[in-house]
Amino acid sequence: MQRAKIPTYERIAIDLANRIYNGDFKVGEKIYGRSTLASDYKVSPETVRRAIKILEDVEIVRSTKGSGIIIASRENAYKYISRFTNLASIKDLQKEMNALISERRKLDEQLFEVLSRILDYSGQLRHTNPLAPIEVEILPNCIHIGKTISEVKFWQNTGGTVIGIKRGGELIISPGPYALIQEGDVLLVIGNEKTYDRVIHFLNEE
Repeated sequence: MQRAKIPTYERIAIDLANRIYNGDFKVGEKIYGRSTLASDYKVSPETVRRAIKILEDVEIVRSTKGSGIIIASRENAYKYISRFTNLASIKDLQKEMNALISERRKLDEQLFEVLSRILDYSGQLRHTNPLAPIEVEILPNCIHIGKTISEVKFWQNTGGTVIGIKRGGELIISPGPYALIQEGDVLLVIGNEKTYDRVIHFLNEE
């Protein structure tokens, strides 16, 4: 994964802080002048000046007229490196999170498309295959709640046969005529091409 782009002067500041922490430059030691550093890093003196200004602001070096650039603190160099590394990591994590969200969105769209195709295909099967059960949920306002399949004359009114009931995460196979219809049940019904509409109408009667 690509890291967020860091300005050149900031990269130089980080590099110098690393060299100070690693002991390439000792506390109290004077380092090269800006023109020499500019030559070493192949950048303009102004870019080096901005890098040194960052190190001065966090008290890693101090720069005085006539004395040049003097190393002030190895400890501050470590703090600066750690702070910047953590910041870079957060940026990377944010980029990774955004990429995952984007990927998740694409997957959701693909899942929705496949689900739509399954539902369309199921609808087609309902009219061509009488043995493919339809699923109908019993809603809270259904007037047949608390009654048995036989009591409501389910087959006589719909032309459909209840071959199963999904209830509380379980599947009841061949529930029989004396099975009670309960709120939240999902009835598995087989019949002809008109059965689905008849079942929906029957269960939603007022």
